[in-house]
Amino acid sequence: MRAAVAGLTPERFDTPYRPGGWTVRQVVHHVPDSHMNAYVRFKLALTEDEPTIKPYEEAAWAELADSASTPADVSLTLLETLHDRWVRLLRSMTEADFARKFRHPQLGVVPLDKNLALYAWHGKHHVAHITSLRQRMGWS
Repeated sequence: MRAAVAGLTPERFDTPYRPGGWTVRQVVHHVPDSHMNAYVRFKLALTEDEPTIKPYEEAAWAELADSASTPADVSLTLLETLHDRWVRLLRSMTEADFARKFRHPQLGVVPLDKNLALYAWHGKHHVAHITSLRQRMGWS
C-alpha cells in the first residue's frame, strides 16, 4: 500500500479510483479499518466458542471526518503495525486454531482459514485500485 501511494500529491489522494468510487485517501484509510475488524474477529474466534461478530458499515466509515482529513501516512503506519501483530498471532496458530469459526450475521459461519484468505485478497484488491488508477492517469 505504501509503495502504491508513494509520491502522490494531496490532490491525487483525493481522486476517486473509479467514477463514483472512494478516493485514494478513503481506500488507504479503509484497509486498516477493515483489517482491524478482521484482527479482532480472529481474536474473538480464538478465545470464544463461535462468537457472533458485529459487522460495520464500511461505506459510512469511509465518509467519517478521519477518513477525509487524516494524513495517509497515519493509516499506512497503522496498517503496518497491525499486520505485524496479526502475523505474530497467525504464526502462533495451529491447524485446529485455523478451523475455529465466528458467526457473521449476514454471511453465516466463517472459519478463520477462509477469513484469512479473504483478507490476503482484500489488501491486494485495494492496492490494485490505486495502482490501476495511477496507470490510467499516467501518474508515475
